[in-house]
Amino acid sequence: MIETKTLSLSEIEDLSMKALMAAGTSKANARPLAVATAATEADGVASHGLAYIPIYCEHVGCGKVDGQAVPVLTQPSPSVIKVDAATGFAHAAIDVGFQKLIPLARAQGVAVLAINNSYNCGVLGYHTHQLAKAGLLGIGFTNAPASIAPSGGSKPVVGTNPFSIAAPGPDGTPMILIDQSASTIAKSEVMKHAREERPIPVGWALDAEGNPTTDPNVGLKGSMAPSGGYKGVGVALMVEMMAAAMTGATLGINASPFSGTVGGPPKTGQFFIAIDPVATSGGGFGERMADLVAAIHDQPDAHLPGDGRGAKRGQATQNGVAVNTATLARINAILE
Repeated sequence: MIETKTLSLSEIEDLSMKALMAAGTSKANARPLAVATAATEADGVASHGLAYIPIYCEHVGCGKVDGQAVPVLTQPSPSVIKVDAATGFAHAAIDVGFQKLIPLARAQGVAVLAINNSYNCGVLGYHTHQLAKAGLLGIGFTNAPASIAPSGGSKPVVGTNPFSIAAPGPDGTPMILIDQSASTIAKSEVMKHAREERPIPVGWALDAEGNPTTDPNVGLKGSMAPSGGYKGVGVALMVEMMAAAMTGATLGINASPFSGTVGGPPKTGQFFIAIDPVATSGGGFGERMADLVAAIHDQPDAHLPGDGRGAKRGQATQNGVAVNTATLARINAILE
């Protein structure tokens, strides 16, 4: 039985902020990461929430991420924004980029943001959600250290490499939020099971010979299982092209792990496309999306991508979030 303690979202944000700054992170870098951590916990994605704060702090301490980094923004062409994260946290670099990307996309109809020399950006859908809240269709890609082997192979060449699409709604809430990795499950979920000494379901990961395993530690030494077989590998390759090749970031095969203290900064990348749906649809985007959403919600028990997170977010705002006390102990140890 896992012991938990209920915290409000503001308490989660405050705790994250204090721990990150205690570890040597500047306030400017800690704030966006703390806000995202609370939002992630609210959405029910605990594997990317407070459980990651001790890892972030450890990585600031060992130099895998520069807690004092200052992102550098440039605009190489009228519709392209670039941000060098300077081996700092991705969240701060994305925030800096979005401040320029959002008004640019509104003015031009479409604009892109390329980020390199970056780090784990947490839940990718959190960021595309911000674009949708601004009334834009947000598409995001982020690459990760290699953990998926190619079809017919056993040596990882691409990361779990998620992509996300968020469609704006009239009330500022995304009508649809797709956020999925190229693997059957996010690697952080396997890591979470390993920390908690729990077996993983068959189909989550493979051993070093490419065979299914229920041992999370064996899976972490082998490879993640691609979602949909060879189709998942194709998605991972697409994301690698967008988030690494297109941004000038490090390929997953050369990136240091997001876990542990070895290898220095991973220097991975993120790529975002922001589109004004009014400019592309001539004003019919909202109606078409409403029809599409209704066609799904009108079916009993049917749900859209993002529905589950939205429901949990509402509950968390009212009732707080149950947090693993072992995670809280690890964080409080940083503050002592």
